[in-house]
Amino acid sequence: MAGHAGDPLFPIITSELNALEFDLVELRRGGSKSRQVIEIRVERRDLEKVTLEDCTKVSRALEARLDAMESMPEQYVLEVSSPGADRPLRSEAEWRRFVGRRATVTCGALPGGRHEVEILAVNGEEGAADVVVRDGKGVEYTLPLDTITQARLAFHWKR
Repeated sequence: MAGHAGDPLFPIITSELNALEFDLVELRRGGSKSRQVIEIRVERRDLEKVTLEDCTKVSRALEARLDAMESMPEQYVLEVSSPGADRPLRSEAEWRRFVGRRATVTCGALPGGRHEVEILAVNGEEGAADVVVRDGKGVEYTLPLDTITQARLAFHWKR
């Protein structure tokens, strides 16, 4: 599960977030060369819900740093939000935190490569952990975390 460390904005963003006591959950870039779109999803370190005021505070701090960069285009769009109900699962700590929840997982070890599963447990030593999941048919799989190419919490609207 690759991180964002290769993005040149990563150290700037994480530095500002550290000062504000937020963690970067997701960084996406899009748009065009003349009008980049930078999407940032953040989480509070105290694990409280991210508020509109939090997003505003993070946005203002990041805009000041980004505006000072020569490599940034004059026009860009910065979007700061909470991770949302379908947040990505990237770290071992996140997998442990969401045991008991459902996730959509992409992994070559799963039949068909992708399934919605329930996260049952995370076992093993840090850095070499396996996640135990159960699919909708009740079949359990033990997947090394480093073989999972993508995972997001699953969200279903109540009817």
